Amino acid sequence: MASEFDLTALVRPNIRALKPYRCARDDYSSGVLLDANENSLGAAVPEALAVEARDQSLNRYPDPLQVQVKEQLVQLRGLPQTDHVFLGVGSDEVIDLLVRVICVPGQDKILITPPTYGMYGVTAQVNDVGVVKVPLLVDTVNDPANVFQLNVPAMLAATAQDPAIKLVFVCSPGNPTGTLIHPDAVKKLLTSLDQFRGIVVVDEAYIDFVPGNKSLASWVTRFPNLVVLQTMSKSFGLAGIRLGLGIAQPAIIQYMNNTKAPYNISTPTARVALAALNKQGLADMRKKVATLSAQRQLLLDALPQLPGVGQILGTNDANFVVCQVVDATGAPSRNRALQIYQHMAQKMGVVVRYRGNEYGCDGCLRITVGSPEENQLLLQRMTEALALFQ
Repeated sequence: MASEFDLTALVRPNIRALKPYRCARDDYSSGVLLDANENSLGAAVPEALAVEARDQSLNRYPDPLQVQVKEQLVQLRGLPQTDHVFLGVGSDEVIDLLVRVICVPGQDKILITPPTYGMYGVTAQVNDVGVVKVPLLVDTVNDPANVFQLNVPAMLAATAQDPAIKLVFVCSPGNPTGTLIHPDAVKKLLTSLDQFRGIVVVDEAYIDFVPGNKSLASWVTRFPNLVVLQTMSKSFGLAGIRLGLGIAQPAIIQYMNNTKAPYNISTPTARVALAALNKQGLADMRKKVATLSAQRQLLLDALPQLPGVGQILGTNDANFVVCQVVDATGAPSRNRALQIYQHMAQKMGVVVRYRGNEYGCDGCLRITVGSPEENQLLLQRMTEALALFQ
Protein backbone atom coordinates (compact mmCIF):
# COMPACT_ATOMS: atom_id res chain seq x y z
CA MET A 1 0.00 0.00 0.00
CA ALA A 2 2.94 2.32 0.57
CA SER A 3 3.32 2.67 -3.21
CA GLU A 4 -0.03 4.52 -3.30
CA PHE A 5 1.38 7.45 -1.36
CA ASP A 6 1.63 10.51 -3.62
CA LEU A 7 4.06 13.11 -2.29
CA THR A 8 3.66 15.39 -5.29
CA ALA A 9 -0.05 15.80 -4.65
CA LEU A 10 0.66 16.54 -0.99
CA VAL A 11 3.29 19.27 -1.36
CA ARG A 12 2.03 22.84 -1.72
CA PRO A 13 1.92 23.92 -5.40
CA ASN A 14 4.12 26.98 -4.76
CA ILE A 15 6.79 24.74 -3.17
CA ARG A 16 6.64 22.29 -6.07
CA ALA A 17 7.19 25.19 -8.45
CA LEU A 18 9.90 26.80 -6.32
CA LYS A 19 13.24 27.38 -7.99
CA PRO A 20 15.56 27.23 -4.97
CA TYR A 21 18.09 29.95 -4.32
CA ARG A 22 21.47 28.87 -5.64
CA CYS A 23 24.30 30.07 -3.44
CA ALA A 24 27.98 30.42 -4.31
CA ARG A 25 29.08 27.31 -2.43
CA ASP A 26 26.69 25.14 -4.44
CA ASP A 27 29.07 25.62 -7.37
CA TYR A 28 32.64 25.81 -6.03
CA SER A 29 34.18 25.57 -2.56
CA SER A 30 37.94 25.77 -3.23
CA GLY A 31 40.39 27.98 -5.04
CA VAL A 32 40.66 31.75 -4.94
CA LEU A 33 37.10 32.44 -3.85
CA LEU A 34 35.96 35.81 -5.14
CA ASP A 35 32.37 34.85 -5.88
CA ALA A 36 30.35 35.32 -2.66
CA ASN A 37 31.22 38.84 -1.47
CA GLU A 38 32.89 37.45 1.64
CA ASN A 39 35.52 39.41 3.58
CA SER A 40 38.75 38.27 1.93
CA LEU A 41 40.89 39.62 4.78
CA GLY A 42 39.43 37.24 7.34
CA ALA A 43 37.15 37.45 10.36
CA ALA A 44 37.13 40.64 12.43
CA VAL A 45 37.42 39.14 15.93
CA PRO A 46 39.51 39.78 19.06
CA GLU A 47 43.05 38.44 18.93
CA ALA A 48 42.20 35.62 21.34
CA LEU A 49 39.77 34.20 18.77
CA ALA A 50 41.75 35.00 15.63
CA VAL A 51 43.50 31.62 15.27
CA GLU A 52 40.29 29.67 15.75
CA ALA A 53 38.42 31.90 13.31
CA ARG A 54 41.17 31.44 10.71
CA ASP A 55 41.33 27.67 11.21
CA GLN A 56 37.58 27.40 10.69
CA SER A 57 37.56 29.87 7.77
CA LEU A 58 34.80 31.79 9.47
CA ASN A 59 35.01 34.54 6.86
CA ARG A 60 33.68 31.99 4.34
CA TYR A 61 30.13 30.76 4.01
CA PRO A 62 29.65 27.17 5.25
CA ASP A 63 28.77 24.11 3.22
CA PRO A 64 25.06 24.59 2.36
CA LEU A 65 24.34 20.90 2.90
CA GLN A 66 27.03 19.96 5.47
CA VAL A 67 27.70 16.68 3.70
CA GLN A 68 30.46 15.55 6.10
CA VAL A 69 28.10 15.73 9.07
CA LYS A 70 25.46 13.80 7.14
CA GLU A 71 27.97 11.09 6.25
CA GLN A 72 28.60 10.49 9.95
CA LEU A 73 24.89 10.46 10.76
CA VAL A 74 24.17 7.99 7.95
CA GLN A 75 26.63 5.55 9.53
CA LEU A 76 25.24 6.08 13.01
CA ARG A 77 21.58 5.59 12.07
CA GLY A 78 22.01 2.85 9.48
CA LEU A 79 20.82 4.82 6.45
CA PRO A 80 21.80 4.10 2.86
CA GLN A 81 22.99 7.58 1.83
CA THR A 82 23.19 11.24 2.78
CA ASP A 83 20.20 12.31 0.69
CA HIS A 84 17.99 10.74 3.36
CA VAL A 85 19.10 13.39 5.88
CA PHE A 86 18.14 17.04 6.36
CA LEU A 87 19.98 19.20 8.90
CA GLY A 88 18.14 21.99 10.67
CA VAL A 89 18.66 24.59 13.36
CA GLY A 90 17.37 22.21 16.00
CA SER A 91 14.40 19.93 15.36
CA ASP A 92 12.22 23.04 15.54
CA GLU A 93 13.41 24.23 12.12
CA VAL A 94 12.64 20.79 10.67
CA ILE A 95 9.13 20.92 12.16
CA ASP A 96 8.58 24.40 10.76
CA LEU A 97 9.81 23.44 7.29
CA LEU A 98 7.56 20.39 7.13
CA VAL A 99 4.55 22.54 7.95
CA ARG A 100 5.57 25.18 5.39
CA VAL A 101 6.29 22.64 2.64
CA ILE A 102 3.10 20.62 3.08
CA CYS A 103 0.35 22.77 4.66
CA VAL A 104 -1.48 25.57 2.87
CA PRO A 105 -2.04 28.44 5.36
CA GLY A 106 -5.65 28.98 6.33
CA GLN A 107 -6.65 25.68 4.76
CA ASP A 108 -4.67 22.64 5.91
CA LYS A 109 -4.21 21.11 9.37
CA ILE A 110 -1.89 18.98 11.47
CA LEU A 111 -2.85 16.33 14.02
CA ILE A 112 -1.18 16.12 17.43
CA THR A 113 -1.64 13.78 20.38
CA PRO A 114 -1.73 15.59 23.75
CA PRO A 115 0.11 15.59 26.03
CA THR A 116 2.95 16.25 23.61
CA TYR A 117 5.73 18.64 22.61
CA GLY A 118 4.36 22.16 22.47
CA MET A 119 6.19 23.38 19.37
CA TYR A 120 3.99 21.36 17.00
CA GLY A 121 1.01 23.49 17.91
CA VAL A 122 3.00 26.73 18.09
CA THR A 123 4.47 26.15 14.64
CA ALA A 124 1.03 25.45 13.21
CA GLN A 125 -0.35 28.66 14.67
CA VAL A 126 2.57 30.73 13.38
CA ASN A 127 1.93 29.32 9.89
CA ASP A 128 -1.87 29.78 10.11
CA VAL A 129 -2.41 26.02 10.02
CA GLY A 130 -5.19 24.29 11.96
CA VAL A 131 -4.56 21.82 14.79
CA VAL A 132 -6.62 18.68 15.42
CA LYS A 133 -6.07 16.99 18.78
CA VAL A 134 -6.51 13.27 19.44
CA PRO A 135 -5.28 12.66 23.00
CA LEU A 136 -3.07 9.77 23.98
CA LEU A 137 -4.67 6.95 25.91
CA VAL A 138 -4.54 7.83 29.60
CA ASP A 139 -7.57 6.05 31.09
CA THR A 140 -6.11 2.54 30.83
CA VAL A 141 -6.66 1.08 34.29
CA ASN A 142 -7.34 -2.34 32.83
CA ASP A 143 -4.57 -2.09 30.24
CA PRO A 144 -1.48 -0.42 31.79
CA ALA A 145 0.69 -1.38 28.80
CA ASN A 146 -1.17 1.22 26.74
CA VAL A 147 -0.74 4.23 29.04
CA PHE A 148 0.32 7.23 26.94
CA GLN A 149 0.05 5.24 23.72
CA LEU A 150 -1.62 6.34 20.49
CA ASN A 151 -5.36 6.02 20.04
CA VAL A 152 -4.89 4.81 16.48
CA PRO A 153 -8.58 4.17 15.66
CA ALA A 154 -9.50 7.69 16.76
CA MET A 155 -6.57 9.20 14.85
CA LEU A 156 -7.49 7.40 11.63
CA ALA A 157 -11.14 8.32 12.09
CA ALA A 158 -10.10 11.97 12.38
CA THR A 159 -7.88 11.89 9.28
CA ALA A 160 -10.51 10.02 7.25
CA GLN A 161 -13.16 12.55 8.21
CA ASP A 162 -10.93 15.58 7.54
CA PRO A 163 -8.72 15.37 4.42
CA ALA A 164 -7.26 18.78 5.34
CA ILE A 165 -5.06 16.98 7.90
CA LYS A 166 -1.73 16.63 6.10
CA LEU A 167 0.76 15.93 8.91
CA VAL A 168 0.50 13.71 12.00
CA PHE A 169 3.07 14.40 14.73
CA VAL A 170 4.01 11.52 17.04
CA CYS A 171 6.50 12.12 19.86
CA SER A 172 8.35 8.90 20.75
CA PRO A 173 9.55 8.78 23.49
CA GLY A 174 6.95 11.35 24.38
CA ASN A 175 7.49 14.73 25.98
CA PRO A 176 6.26 15.06 28.72
CA THR A 177 5.21 11.39 28.92
CA GLY A 178 8.66 9.79 28.60
CA THR A 179 6.98 6.85 26.89
CA LEU A 180 8.11 5.04 23.73
CA ILE A 181 5.26 4.63 21.25
CA HIS A 182 4.58 1.07 20.11
CA PRO A 183 6.08 0.64 16.59
CA ASP A 184 3.02 -1.33 15.45
CA ALA A 185 0.87 1.74 16.10
CA VAL A 186 3.10 3.88 13.88
CA LYS A 187 3.07 1.20 11.20
CA LYS A 188 -0.73 1.19 11.26
CA LEU A 189 -0.78 4.93 10.59
CA LEU A 190 1.73 4.55 7.76
CA THR A 191 -0.12 1.73 6.01
CA SER A 192 -3.73 2.91 6.36
CA LEU A 193 -3.64 4.97 3.18
CA ASP A 194 -7.37 4.59 2.70
CA GLN A 195 -7.78 6.75 5.82
CA PHE A 196 -4.69 8.97 5.77
CA ARG A 197 -2.58 9.97 2.77
CA GLY A 198 -0.43 12.51 4.56
CA ILE A 199 2.92 12.26 6.32
CA VAL A 200 3.59 10.72 9.72
CA VAL A 201 6.31 12.59 11.61
CA VAL A 202 7.92 10.62 14.46
CA ASP A 203 9.94 12.83 16.79
CA GLU A 204 12.74 10.75 18.36
CA ALA A 205 14.55 13.45 20.35
CA TYR A 206 15.07 11.06 23.29
CA ILE A 207 15.53 7.79 21.38
CA ASP A 208 19.09 7.14 22.60
CA PHE A 209 17.82 6.79 26.17
CA VAL A 210 15.76 3.75 25.18
CA PRO A 211 17.61 0.44 25.71
CA GLY A 212 18.37 -1.31 22.44
CA ASN A 213 18.03 0.12 18.95
CA LYS A 214 14.38 1.21 18.89
CA SER A 215 14.69 4.02 16.36
CA LEU A 216 12.40 3.96 13.34
CA ALA A 217 14.95 5.88 11.24
CA SER A 218 15.67 2.89 9.00
CA TRP A 219 11.94 2.60 8.21
CA VAL A 220 12.19 5.59 5.87
CA THR A 221 13.59 3.31 3.19
CA ARG A 222 10.29 1.37 3.26
CA PHE A 223 7.75 4.11 3.89
CA PRO A 224 7.72 7.22 1.68
CA ASN A 225 5.20 8.86 4.03
CA LEU A 226 7.46 8.74 7.12
CA VAL A 227 9.71 11.47 8.51
CA VAL A 228 11.81 10.81 11.62
CA LEU A 229 13.14 13.71 13.67
CA GLN A 230 16.25 13.48 15.85
CA THR A 231 18.54 15.98 17.58
CA MET A 232 22.03 16.48 18.95
CA SER A 233 20.57 18.28 21.99
CA LYS A 234 19.74 15.38 24.30
CA SER A 235 21.95 12.27 24.30
CA PHE A 236 24.89 14.18 22.80
CA GLY A 237 24.49 17.04 25.29
CA LEU A 238 24.82 19.65 22.53
CA ALA A 239 21.69 21.76 22.96
CA GLY A 240 23.80 24.89 22.51
CA ILE A 241 24.84 24.15 18.93
CA ARG A 242 21.20 23.85 17.75
CA LEU A 243 21.45 20.91 15.38
CA GLY A 244 18.48 18.74 14.54
CA LEU A 245 17.82 16.37 11.69
CA GLY A 246 14.98 15.10 9.59
CA ILE A 247 15.27 11.61 8.13
CA ALA A 248 13.08 10.70 5.17
CA GLN A 249 13.12 9.56 1.58
CA PRO A 250 15.14 11.81 -0.76
CA ALA A 251 12.10 13.40 -2.39
CA ILE A 252 10.94 14.90 0.92
CA ILE A 253 14.49 15.94 1.83
CA GLN A 254 14.86 17.73 -1.51
CA TYR A 255 11.75 19.83 -0.95
CA MET A 256 13.08 20.81 2.47
CA ASN A 257 16.49 21.71 1.04
CA ASN A 258 14.78 23.81 -1.64
CA THR A 259 12.87 25.74 1.02
CA LYS A 260 15.45 26.26 3.78
CA ALA A 261 17.72 29.26 4.20
CA PRO A 262 20.90 28.83 2.08
CA TYR A 263 23.42 28.47 4.94
CA ASN A 264 21.28 27.36 7.88
CA ILE A 265 23.99 25.31 9.65
CA SER A 266 27.03 27.30 10.76
CA THR A 267 30.63 26.17 10.45
CA PRO A 268 31.21 26.07 14.27
CA THR A 269 28.06 23.95 14.68
CA ALA A 270 29.21 21.51 12.03
CA ARG A 271 32.71 21.29 13.50
CA VAL A 272 31.39 20.41 16.97
CA ALA A 273 28.94 17.91 15.50
CA LEU A 274 31.71 16.14 13.57
CA ALA A 275 33.76 15.81 16.75
CA ALA A 276 30.76 14.39 18.62
CA LEU A 277 30.08 11.88 15.85
CA ASN A 278 33.59 10.44 15.65
CA LYS A 279 34.52 7.22 17.43
CA GLN A 280 35.61 8.89 20.65
CA GLY A 281 32.60 11.22 20.68
CA LEU A 282 30.13 8.37 20.24
CA ALA A 283 31.79 6.39 23.02
CA ASP A 284 31.50 9.39 25.33
CA MET A 285 27.83 9.87 24.40
CA ARG A 286 27.01 6.25 25.18
CA LYS A 287 28.87 6.44 28.49
CA LYS A 288 26.89 9.50 29.51
CA VAL A 289 23.62 7.89 28.44
CA ALA A 290 24.43 4.87 30.62
CA THR A 291 25.18 7.11 33.60
CA LEU A 292 21.98 9.12 33.13
CA SER A 293 19.95 5.93 32.74
CA ALA A 294 21.33 4.64 36.05
CA GLN A 295 20.53 7.98 37.69
CA ARG A 296 17.04 7.84 36.20
CA GLN A 297 16.51 4.56 38.00
CA LEU A 298 17.75 6.14 41.22
CA LEU A 299 15.06 8.82 40.92
CA LEU A 300 12.42 6.24 40.03
CA ASP A 301 13.26 4.37 43.24
CA ALA A 302 13.60 7.41 45.50
CA LEU A 303 10.81 9.77 44.45
CA PRO A 304 7.87 7.50 45.42
CA GLN A 305 9.33 7.26 48.93
CA LEU A 306 8.87 11.00 49.50
CA PRO A 307 5.69 11.87 51.44
CA GLY A 308 3.45 13.74 49.04
CA VAL A 309 4.71 12.15 45.82
CA GLY A 310 2.20 9.93 44.06
CA GLN A 311 2.60 7.90 40.89
CA ILE A 312 5.52 8.02 38.48
CA LEU A 313 3.88 8.28 35.06
CA GLY A 314 4.85 6.67 31.77
CA THR A 315 7.46 4.06 30.96
CA ASN A 316 10.45 6.35 31.57
CA ASP A 317 12.24 5.97 28.26
CA ALA A 318 13.81 9.46 28.24
CA ASN A 319 16.22 11.52 30.35
CA PHE A 320 13.48 12.74 32.67
CA VAL A 321 10.77 11.41 34.97
CA VAL A 322 7.24 12.68 35.55
CA CYS A 323 5.80 12.37 39.05
CA GLN A 324 2.49 13.34 40.59
CA VAL A 325 2.30 15.59 43.63
CA VAL A 326 -0.68 14.55 45.76
CA ASP A 327 -2.73 16.07 48.56
CA ALA A 328 -3.55 14.57 51.97
CA THR A 329 -6.15 12.28 50.39
CA GLY A 330 -3.68 10.92 47.83
CA ALA A 331 -5.31 12.75 44.92
CA PRO A 332 -3.15 14.67 42.40
CA SER A 333 -2.92 18.34 43.41
CA ARG A 334 -2.18 21.01 40.83
CA ASN A 335 -2.01 23.71 43.47
CA ARG A 336 0.51 21.86 45.64
CA ALA A 337 2.62 20.88 42.62
CA LEU A 338 2.69 24.49 41.44
CA GLN A 339 3.64 25.78 44.89
CA ILE A 340 6.49 23.29 45.19
CA TYR A 341 7.75 24.04 41.69
CA GLN A 342 7.78 27.79 42.32
CA HIS A 343 9.30 27.55 45.82
CA MET A 344 12.10 25.23 44.72
CA ALA A 345 12.98 27.51 41.79
CA GLN A 346 12.72 30.81 43.63
CA LYS A 347 13.97 29.90 47.11
CA MET A 348 16.00 26.73 46.78
CA GLY A 349 17.82 27.11 43.48
CA VAL A 350 16.49 23.84 42.02
CA VAL A 351 14.40 24.19 38.86
CA VAL A 352 12.10 21.46 37.58
CA ARG A 353 9.15 21.87 35.16
CA TYR A 354 5.50 22.18 36.16
CA ARG A 355 3.33 20.08 33.87
CA GLY A 356 0.26 19.78 36.08
CA ASN A 357 -2.17 21.40 33.65
CA GLU A 358 -1.45 19.09 30.72
CA TYR A 359 -3.84 16.37 29.65
CA GLY A 360 -3.22 13.19 31.61
CA CYS A 361 -0.56 14.85 33.80
CA ASP A 362 -2.72 16.29 36.58
CA GLY A 363 -0.56 17.70 39.37
CA CYS A 364 2.69 16.56 37.75
CA LEU A 365 6.26 17.78 37.82
CA ARG A 366 8.71 16.83 35.06
CA ILE A 367 12.20 16.34 36.45
CA THR A 368 15.24 16.13 34.19
CA VAL A 369 17.75 13.51 35.31
CA GLY A 370 20.76 15.43 36.63
CA SER A 371 24.26 14.49 37.69
CA PRO A 372 24.53 12.29 40.80
CA GLU A 373 25.20 15.38 42.92
CA GLU A 374 22.28 17.30 41.38
CA ASN A 375 19.90 14.41 41.91
CA GLN A 376 20.79 14.14 45.60
CA LEU A 377 20.24 17.88 46.02
CA LEU A 378 16.92 17.61 44.17
CA LEU A 379 15.67 14.88 46.50
CA GLN A 380 16.75 16.85 49.56
CA ARG A 381 15.14 20.11 48.41
CA MET A 382 11.98 18.39 47.23
CA THR A 383 11.60 16.68 50.61
CA GLU A 384 11.89 20.07 52.29
CA ALA A 385 9.41 21.70 49.91
CA LEU A 386 6.86 18.91 50.32
CA ALA A 387 7.02 19.42 54.07
CA LEU A 388 6.40 23.16 53.70
CA PHE A 389 3.31 22.79 51.49
CA GLN A 390 1.03 20.19 53.01
